[in-house]
Amino acid sequence: MKKIALVIGATGATGKDIVSQLLDDADFETVHVFARRDLSVRHDKLQVHVVDFDKIDEWKDALRGDVLFSALGTTLKQAGSQDAQWKIDYTYQYEVARAAHENGVPTMSLVSSAWATADSKLFYTRMKGQLEKDVKKLGFKSVTIMRPPSLIRKDTDRFGERVSVKLLQGLNKIGILRSIRPMPTSQVAHAMISLAKDAKEGIATLEPKDIWMI
Repeated sequence: MKKIALVIGATGATGKDIVSQLLDDADFETVHVFARRDLSVRHDKLQVHVVDFDKIDEWKDALRGDVLFSALGTTLKQAGSQDAQWKIDYTYQYEVARAAHENGVPTMSLVSSAWATADSKLFYTRMKGQLEKDVKKLGFKSVTIMRPPSLIRKDTDRFGERVSVKLLQGLNKIGILRSIRPMPTSQVAHAMISLAKDAKEGIATLEPKDIWMI
């Protein structure tokens, strides 16, 4: 039976790859995207819902399908403050996940971060770890958590990201830090979709080496 996909974070690099691959995948009959603005992509399988994440009660009933792909996120610079980043990376994603579960969506696939833990002293990894922890408690039949390393985003305009990726790639070539070599966002999307199509009951957390193997 073909599946119905729900996607948040579709305007980001990983989200764009998720949507693109879902639209090309015959196992998915409909792709519902929930975003703050319309997408430039047009496809018979695609349904875009322009929503206000601060007013989820107005549209949460539309969160019905077989799998929720959650790749929403921003940078501290773009958000402007830690509180604003927490709202986007944690609050919005958690509220959508909770609503989807309440609507009977059985499967969730979440983009997190390498070294995520709720006990981290670092804000970013603590935020991602707290989201992982709370999503696990919601009761989805199947949850897959992706913990990718530094991501290679197509046409990124983030100077720091370009520098860090080049540095890691240089170290990888001489055998250093190969376990966390930069990963294309398309690989993360591929792994998420592959696992969602044959979702196993329970919680699976994939570290970089696991994602590369799919």
